[in-house]
Amino acid sequence: MKLAHLVWSALAVLSISSYSCTQEYAEDLSGVCFEQDVLPIFQSNCTQSGCHNSQDREDGYDLTSYEKIVSQGIEPGNYKGSEIYKVLVKMGGEDRMPQSPYNRLTDEQITFIALWIEEGANNTTCPDDGTCDTSNVTYSGTVKPLLDKYCNGCHGGSSPQGNINYNTFTGVKATATDGSMMGSIQHASGYSPMPENGNKLSNCNISLIQTWVDAGAPNN
Repeated sequence: MKLAHLVWSALAVLSISSYSCTQEYAEDLSGVCFEQDVLPIFQSNCTQSGCHNSQDREDGYDLTSYEKIVSQGIEPGNYKGSEIYKVLVKMGGEDRMPQSPYNRLTDEQITFIALWIEEGANNTTCPDDGTCDTSNVTYSGTVKPLLDKYCNGCHGGSSPQGNINYNTFTGVKATATDGSMMGSIQHASGYSPMPENGNKLSNCNISLIQTWVDAGAPNN
């Protein structure tokens, strides 16, 4: 099955008014790496305090690692039959995840999860080729996508945690200039390690954000 067709099939059950996926985007996808593409989505959006982390285990679910995620309603090769996928695409009600006040996942995030399940829900990792291009780092093209992926599950939406609001550039800029952003993502002493309940960002991703901070954290 062609990957573009698979993506369209994966999103067919979504409400057209709430989610969309362009064919150009679908054709750009070339496979999903669990460690880089899927695990951060669960860790950022599902493991907040009081939710599906190893301590709280809301409704008995712990979504902090591969082994725990695949044991909770994942049917490899069958995204439509997987309970986790079903609750992600619900438009409302008590079963919809993430629950309010947290934002619903984006269509891109749901697509990655659907593809990962359809491809076998394997514990895959994309090799790091050792390169990290920090020559053209911008807020809109580099930093914001990283924050959306790793941080905004907690620090976005209608009720950002810890009074850290990444819904706006102003909120991001404040933590960039006071040192708390880099302190947290570097897991420095005296700062709360972020992402909460998640893996430390890769050295390259940390370098990209540091480059932007060192440039004065511009809104570019």
